[in-house]
Amino acid sequence: MSKALTTFALVAVLTALLMALSLAVARHGYPYGAIGVKRLDGIADAGSFLPLAAVYFFSALLMMILPIRAASIVLTNAADALFWAAIALFATIVGCLVARWAFGQGGVLWALVNWRFLFVAAIVAAHFTMNELRRNVLLRSLFFVVFAAATLACLFWSFAV
Repeated sequence: MSKALTTFALVAVLTALLMALSLAVARHGYPYGAIGVKRLDGIADAGSFLPLAAVYFFSALLMMILPIRAASIVLTNAADALFWAAIALFATIVGCLVARWAFGQGGVLWALVNWRFLFVAAIVAAHFTMNELRRNVLLRSLFFVVFAAATLACLFWSFAV
């Protein structure tokens, strides 16, 4: 957990510094600053967690039904990478918004209230409780269904507001 928090904080700070640099360059009238802001804003979208969550929940579904050795391969080679990608992506979004807030765009932090960020919380919660879910047969059966529903919802439901 502390490694995840440290990674989140470091990525958020680095992204905030890059966004602040881009905003400062853009404020001085150079077009390169606007390019940097546009690139960082391009990935700072809550909707980008939907496909990431779908793949993560599918890998979690597989970990519920596969034998322990095969499940460990899925955990090591898929679920861990997707978990860290979700952490890094959310930290990037937070860093971009904090830099914009520091440059006087006060209302920009309300973007963090978007309900789609619940997918990040779901990925993190599932990842941190995966050992307990695998250990208990009843929880494994229950979360097989939960992860199947979450995978299908992330793939096929529009989640339009």
